[in-house]
Amino acid sequence: MMVSQDLSKIRKNIQEYVGTRVKLKTNKGRRKIIINEGILEDAYPSVFVVKVKNAFEDTFRTISYSYTDILTKTVELSFYKDND
Repeated sequence: MMVSQDLSKIRKNIQEYVGTRVKLKTNKGRRKIIINEGILEDAYPSVFVVKVKNAFEDTFRTISYSYTDILTKTVELSFYKDND
């Protein structure tokens, strides 16, 4: 199974970046693309969690995504370096 090997590679790559700032580009369909910045909180066996600041308030929310979202390119992640 090629898909399970790809998912395990994605999972390992994301686990290396836990605690760093990320930029999320989420495709919601029908030309709706949402761009958020946040911190990669944790990586679980099936999902990973990102803590995102709300645009209009000074509160945070957590959003979870599946690793298959990255495989199907529904979600794109960009990792920031420490000095960015």
